[in-house]
Amino acid sequence: MSLPLNSLIDDTQDTLAHTRYNMVEQQIRPWNVKDAAVLDALHTLRREDFVPPAHYQKAFMDTEIPLRDDAFAVERGQCMLAPKIDARIANDLQLQPHERVLEIGTGSGYMAALLSRLCQDVTTLEIDAELAETARENLATAECHNVTVRVADGSKDALNDGPFDVIVLSGSVAEVPTHLLAHLKDGGRLIAIVGEQPMMRVTIVQKNGGQTTTTTPWDTVAPRLQGFAGKSKFVF
Repeated sequence: MSLPLNSLIDDTQDTLAHTRYNMVEQQIRPWNVKDAAVLDALHTLRREDFVPPAHYQKAFMDTEIPLRDDAFAVERGQCMLAPKIDARIANDLQLQPHERVLEIGTGSGYMAALLSRLCQDVTTLEIDAELAETARENLATAECHNVTVRVADGSKDALNDGPFDVIVLSGSVAEVPTHLLAHLKDGGRLIAIVGEQPMMRVTIVQKNGGQTTTTTPWDTVAPRLQGFAGKSKFVF
């Protein structure tokens, strides 16, 4: 005898919740993610709703997830970062409920959704119009009403929504994009994954009274953020 549809749905949701719990406890907590608000957001935010159907089975895996159906999507930065990377970035920012956040590199919208649970509002920029529209749909499904998605190239387009308390680059860059520091409030901070493979460093730049201080708390590797080229090279 087959089970009623409602029972099957409940069983599926229980399985997803358990798998999400394992992701947080086995992948993310060991990466020094201890902020209670971040952990609560990770447990309740349905990451699977931000994953393309073709890669649904990877929703809770410790890996990057392509957002395009081609072999070079991850290489081009069209991907979701591994869950522990998003989580550790959110943890290290120590976001406050009154703060305003700018994210560059919306992707599927998952990081914007995570940040939106921790702050007042998020403006997120996506260079690809199709991905931006998908992110809007994902964020609406997740009822993230304090997130605004804009189609823009964060490496050069004008930013009219600031200044911001926090700027998050959801992908790697060759060097800290110093032009973005002008869009930080005093006391604000920018976080980015900086460097070249095989080693990059998470870099936090804090702005205080016109001066900046930089810390590099941990190492990782991530695909290059679209629009941000490599370091300038001298030509003789």
